[in-house]
Amino acid sequence: MTTAEKIDYSKTLNLPQTDFPMRAGLPQNEPKLVERWQNMNLYKKLRESAAGRPLYVLHDGPPYANGNIHIGHALNKVLKDVITRSFQMRGFNSNYVPGWDCHGLPIEWKIEEKYRAEGKNKDEVPVNEFRQECREFAQHWIDVQTAEFKRLGIEGDFEKPYTTMNFHAEARIAGELLKFAMSGQLYRGSKPVMWSVVERTALAEAEVEYHDYESDTIWVKFPIASGAEDLSDAHVVIWTTTPWTIPGNRAVAYSPRISYGLYEVTAAENDFGPQAGEKLIFADALAEESFTKAKLQYKRLCDVSSDDLAAMTLAHPLKGFGGGYEFAVPMLAGDHVTDDAGTGFVHTAPGHGREDFDAWMDAAKDVAAKGIDTRIPFTVDDAGYFTKDAPGFGPDREGGAARVIDDNGKKGDANKVVIEALIGANALFARGRLKHQYPHSWRSKKPVIFRNTPQWFVYMDEDLGDGTTLRSRALKAIDDTRFVPGAGQTRLRAMIEDRPDWVLSRQRAWGVPICVFADADGEVLKDEAVNARILEAFEAEGADAWFAEGARERFLGDRAGEPWQMVTDILDVWFDSGSTHTFTLEDRPDLKWPADVYLEGSDQHRGWFHSSLLESCGTRGRAPYDAVITHGFTMDEDGRKMSKSLGNVVVPQEIIKQSGADILRLWVMTTDYWEDQRLGKNVIQTNVDAYRKMRNTIRWMLGTLAHDDGEDVALADMPELERLMLHRIAELDEVVRKGYDAFDFKRVTRALIDFMVVELSAFYFDVRKDALYCDALSSQKRKASLVVVRHLFDNLVKWLAPILPFTTEEAWLARYPDAVSVHLEQFCEIPAEWKNDELAAKWRKVRQVRRVVTGALEIERREKRIGSSLEAAPIVHVADAELRAAIADVDMAEISITSDITILDSEAPAGAFVLEDVKGVGVVPAMAQGTKCARSWRYTNDVGSDPEFPDVSARDAAALRELKALGRL
Repeated sequence: MTTAEKIDYSKTLNLPQTDFPMRAGLPQNEPKLVERWQNMNLYKKLRESAAGRPLYVLHDGPPYANGNIHIGHALNKVLKDVITRSFQMRGFNSNYVPGWDCHGLPIEWKIEEKYRAEGKNKDEVPVNEFRQECREFAQHWIDVQTAEFKRLGIEGDFEKPYTTMNFHAEARIAGELLKFAMSGQLYRGSKPVMWSVVERTALAEAEVEYHDYESDTIWVKFPIASGAEDLSDAHVVIWTTTPWTIPGNRAVAYSPRISYGLYEVTAAENDFGPQAGEKLIFADALAEESFTKAKLQYKRLCDVSSDDLAAMTLAHPLKGFGGGYEFAVPMLAGDHVTDDAGTGFVHTAPGHGREDFDAWMDAAKDVAAKGIDTRIPFTVDDAGYFTKDAPGFGPDREGGAARVIDDNGKKGDANKVVIEALIGANALFARGRLKHQYPHSWRSKKPVIFRNTPQWFVYMDEDLGDGTTLRSRALKAIDDTRFVPGAGQTRLRAMIEDRPDWVLSRQRAWGVPICVFADADGEVLKDEAVNARILEAFEAEGADAWFAEGARERFLGDRAGEPWQMVTDILDVWFDSGSTHTFTLEDRPDLKWPADVYLEGSDQHRGWFHSSLLESCGTRGRAPYDAVITHGFTMDEDGRKMSKSLGNVVVPQEIIKQSGADILRLWVMTTDYWEDQRLGKNVIQTNVDAYRKMRNTIRWMLGTLAHDDGEDVALADMPELERLMLHRIAELDEVVRKGYDAFDFKRVTRALIDFMVVELSAFYFDVRKDALYCDALSSQKRKASLVVVRHLFDNLVKWLAPILPFTTEEAWLARYPDAVSVHLEQFCEIPAEWKNDELAAKWRKVRQVRRVVTGALEIERREKRIGSSLEAAPIVHVADAELRAAIADVDMAEISITSDITILDSEAPAGAFVLEDVKGVGVVPAMAQGTKCARSWRYTNDVGSDPEFPDVSARDAAALRELKALGRL
């Protein structure tokens, strides 16, 4: 038996060896890593390792503590985690402190529902007992969400998060409110606010969303009472989608820019309303549409000038009804009036709309001079019932007060009874219905109303003593802030420019109270000693101290005998969350103020970004952040909004259970997160496929590095292909760092995936497998390749660590069993000499020629003329001089993975394989000559040249001889 017959050549190859499995098993393995990080206190180790480095702080916008996390939470937290991890691994101490928003109506509502189910009355339960139940409810969901965030791979200070219900936090929130009070920015006013009847509280714009809603519409006739003698028998007609606001009407607005006319009814086909001979005033652009709606024939009589309108005083259409509408109704010029819809006149009820209120207040002095009462009525109460200020519809009405909206958010009978009264007064021109976008509470999903009610506000335009206002400070802060994407700046600026005064008060029980004392006129007590007692108590006992027995006397001290009243309203929760920068960034020594970055969904331009900006500008003169990043919302695969009714909700817990958190994180990193994203089974499968390719690349490197003895090779001694790969590492390092700096995670991830799949697996590794597996242990080429694979592994795993924390930890520990964690590592420092643009330019040409060769071989395989590319020895015609020069000193057979190759300086013959985008190269397939090496499977003419190993090539025989000398054969 010969030596060759005794050898199993497969055992002589340096084939990859690793325990890193091809199948990831992420759903099973990730929880083990979460437990490992918990047991080793990775968070503490991260802080210790980063001690002394500059801080990089992302301040967490607090999620609400009232349920399991959804896909929006997952997207948001992964983005934050990648930011903090990427800065941590690039020389910063990037400390992530998670936080929770704990106060407010949704939690309070849940406890109220529980009470109702138990037959308990909330009003009969001591307020602090009720608040304690709210606190316990919030804590339960903080614990649940903490576990869910950890399962996502989020690393942060979950042992010491911030919560808005923490006693210190409540004291700081109260302290911020008192700063506004002491500086004169806080005031009590009576303005129309959005009011939720269902929830019995005022709402801010950020707490409102718009949905389709069908409203009753009416055209109402206002008789001309005086001021235009030749028009005294005419009516001005208004149009509104809120008939219930007619009892609150106090004026009619017009525009001097609109053309108006006097019209006469010539024939009527309706059951009610105008009859032949009646005269009506309309905007000319809207007259035909209005008369058609009322089924009237008409003719135009003459123009009505703006001077005519300004001189008019109208009678209320309900004059004589209920004995309460005998007042005059003035005409007001208004910039908000258009002739796009309606009648060209705007019904003005200052108690039921911001523009109406502003118009009425602007005209109040002139109106009062005419002897008209400028008092704004309170026509609707907190439960949606008409009050005594709506005579005939309120408590004096037979059967009781009519209601606008009931406790379930359904329409009451208010519209019906008002319309009936208008018909009875011959004041209705026409009626109809309109489906339009209408404000709803984002919590209850029920429609809201605009209602005049006393509330506590912060001025937007009051001089703050330095020539600035809260609005001007906020606008300057926006200009000084970096926005990613840039459109966020425009959006936030528009919201700040147009917003009214900030309404802070809510009529609820769970939250931080507006802890001020005020007199009957709403003047706030400004007493530092009183404030100090309040804050000291809140620090020790929480905001519950405000509601404790004897609180008034305790806080007022020797001023308790004065007529100061405790305000019992609760602070808007947006003020809570807008104040989080104070008790986190300022108060924690491991953070800093201002934050480097805030990141939330695009809806937070009117929410957390907005309230944080106003709170900080009002108390500190600038924004609490240097940069603002916004992400879009997650839609289903068809681009539809996710909803339970459509059955298209994607739950992060299910993705994690089926595929693993790293797959979910990879999806986040491959999306254009600045825009709305899509997610579903197909999208997840795409990411699963990409992950497998990346994992297999990592696995191959680990297997190959099992043969790495750590020997180094000088750059000058490396083959060109190895130097090219080091150049590519240097290039990628720039791409990755710049991408992380720009928060352009898709660019980073796409670059890494493409590099691993296209440049490594399909090119470099494919080419170098022969040398790595078959070359002698002493081979310089093999040693250089191992050095490059070593660098590739270290860099790629570190670059990917913020994105795929579980997979990279598993890979790092497989490579370095004694390591603590990849997440304690820093990105590698890349030697400047690795960068070689000239070499890269040359090899771009080499790879162009290679593409033509491999394209030709692919056809040969497909046609089954060859099985492996090693069976080929193609003839390559290279007419292009630059390409020919580039490959002159390159072993194109090695690069093309063929046994031989012939390069000819000639045009390609007819029938040669060519590629359109590679000019001057053609390939004629040919079969390899010689004998197949039993070890490397290459066809050569020197198989058998070594008599000791007669069935292998000379290269392989030399490798075998080395193994034999080492006793490994």
